[in-house]
Formats: sequence, structure tokens, C-alpha cells
Amino acid sequence: MTYEHILFDEGEGVATLRLNRPKSLNALHRDLVQEMLHALHHLPAQARALLITGQGRAFCSGADLSAGASSGRSNPAQEIDAGGFLETHLNPLLERLFALPIPVVTAVNGAAAGAGCSLALAGDIVIAARSAYFLQAFVNIGLVPDVGSTWMLPRLIGRARAQAMMMLGERVAADQAFDWGMVYQVVEDSNLMTTASQLALRLAHGPTVAYGLIRQGLRECLEKTLTESLTIERRNQHTAGLTRDFSEGVAAFNAKRPPVFQGR
Repeated sequence: MTYEHILFDEGEGVATLRLNRPKSLNALHRDLVQEMLHALHHLPAQARALLITGQGRAFCSGADLSAGASSGRSNPAQEIDAGGFLETHLNPLLERLFALPIPVVTAVNGAAAGAGCSLALAGDIVIAARSAYFLQAFVNIGLVPDVGSTWMLPRLIGRARAQAMMMLGERVAADQAFDWGMVYQVVEDSNLMTTASQLALRLAHGPTVAYGLIRQGLRECLEKTLTESLTIERRNQHTAGLTRDFSEGVAAFNAKRPPVFQGR
């Protein structure tokens, strides 16, 4: 498939997906999200890590209201389902990202607003440029947070900060996001892609099955009791222990050499 609104390629085990509507600050409309979904459902077999970023001076400014992608309406009397775009496009996108069996790195350049904030925070490891900022913009247009914001943010930064961020609709700068625990690292703008690419490459050469189990285990255990979480860990450890990468890891440890993982 030829993409019009994203740039997508793979090299050295890293699939790189760039939102490519720089004139609109990579605002999300139906065609762009559909292309993202297609790319995520057709990742190359050799892809062992995914890197997501935005082309131009922003990561993603959220849903494209000017294109009618979500809830904008020109006629105040016209009733529009503001949740329709979520059900058909954005929620499946978030679910697909969380379900991937490979690690996801997001490189946040500039604005990550509204749905773009959720997309940025969906990364397993989030690298932010110093000029980046995160914004729960929904209240500024009379809407409520969506695309998993009310699930992710309280878990990342606590209820008090998440609620204030959502109700005040104010920017959270990259350094503050780091202090709050929203992102893993803040780097100078000129170093963003180098840092994120090196990290994605490192993950692409790691134990892929274990990474996938870590991703799913964390998601499950966030909603489970301690006893249930221990059961999940035991199940996942059994699966990881059957991989060739585990055998290689033990052999490398005993031989006092770096492991060479194959992702299986």
C-alpha cells in the first residue's frame, strides 16, 4: 500500500512510522489513522521494534477538527456523535499499539496535544525533545479527555496532577513531564531522533518475546490484584523460559560474553 499521510519504513529491525501532515501539525484525520492502522497490521516480519514520531515541528496536535474528523460542527443545531471517530478509528489504533508483540518508542517533537498526547504516551519508552510539550486540550473546546487519557495519565502521574492537567487545559513542558514521570528522557531537539533511533535499535536486538510479554504483563497487572499479578508473571516466565533467547542469555552469561538475541 502506498501511504499519503504517513512515512513508513524498516531497517535493521526497526520499523519507523512518521505522521506526515506537517502543515496541520500532524493532526489526525480518518485517512491518516487508517494508514497507521494498516501499517501496524502489516509490520514487516523482521521488525522487532517500532519508532513513532512526527514530521516537521510537531508530534501530533490531536484530532483534525477542521477536517471534521471528530466532533467539529458548523451548525450548532446539528447533532454529531463526538465519540464516533473514537469508536471507528482512534480507539482501535490505541488498542493495536498496546497489543503489538514488539516494543514501541515514541520520539516527541513539539506539540503532543489531545489525542496526540495519548499517542505519545502509548510508547513503552517516551523520549521528548526539550521543546516538546503535552496538552490535554479537550476542555478548551468543551470536550472530555479520550483515547485512553483517563486510563493512562493517572497511572503515570497520579490523580491530582492528571485531573488538573485535564481540567485546566494547560501545557506541560518536557522538563516538567520528566519530573512528573510522564516521559523517560528529555534531550536537546537536535539529538531527539539520534537518541530515539539508537534506543529503538537496541530494543530491536533484544529478546523480542520477553519484551512482548513485559508489555502485556504490565498492562494486565495494572488492573489485577497482587495474587493475580503473581500468576500472570508465572505464566509469562514459563513462556519466556522456552525461548531460544533465554538459552542464549544463559549461555552468554556463563561464557561472560554479550548475548546475541534472535527474537525467538
